[in-house]
Amino acid sequence: MKANRITIVIPVFNEEEGIARLLPAFEAYINSSKFEVNLLFVNDGSTDNSLNEIKKLAALHDYVGYISFEKNAGLSAAIWAGFEKSTTQWVGYIDADLQTDPIDFLKLEAMLPAYDFVTGRREGRKDSTVKKMSSTFANWFRDSMLHDGVHDSGCPLKIMSRSVAMDMPFFKGMHRFFPALALIQGKKVKEIPVKHFPRITGKSKFNLWNRLLSPLQDTLALRWMMNRQSVYTISENSVKGQKAVIHE
Repeated sequence: MKANRITIVIPVFNEEEGIARLLPAFEAYINSSKFEVNLLFVNDGSTDNSLNEIKKLAALHDYVGYISFEKNAGLSAAIWAGFEKSTTQWVGYIDADLQTDPIDFLKLEAMLPAYDFVTGRREGRKDSTVKKMSSTFANWFRDSMLHDGVHDSGCPLKIMSRSVAMDMPFFKGMHRFFPALALIQGKKVKEIPVKHFPRITGKSKFNLWNRLLSPLQDTLALRWMMNRQSVYTISENSVKGQKAVIHE
């Protein structure tokens, strides 16, 4: 039995064709990880047969769980719900399309616990030219505004302490700003190069609005939040721990 545990959250929205590929893809990572690995699928209101495919996996494997939304709520909500329902010290995230490889979680694990948050950086991206150009501009704009030092904030391969995740403010689109939100907490962030592959199944859920225009608005809002931070240091403290008293 491994000492520590990690939950890998896998958001799913209309990915029925690729669900069967996921567990074989995770096998090498699960066998080599220093953690006891749990997989938590979050069905984000899929309208295809994704939920039934997920249920089949959960029925066969104790380390596989799932939660399902009544209707589509978006990627940030799916990731957040997965983190919230996890009970492990560490949580991770990967997309169900497997454009990143679960085995690269080992590279991220190697940085723990020296860092509180470790994220991938996709090398040799196998996306369309428009998608790569919009992502490059969005990452440049985000870093120039927030100075988080991360080149690929949207990489769908991340590990963080669950306590760090739970201290982040939840908002639509927050998944693009995980590194900056961790830095606001004063946490240590590390970016590691990972492999990237072409999409084999399913369709991209992003368009010009949710890939470029909406993130730019969110970046400006987060910059305002960071500039409004109030930092203080306590020099003395007389508060002592108190035990709860139950009156019968």
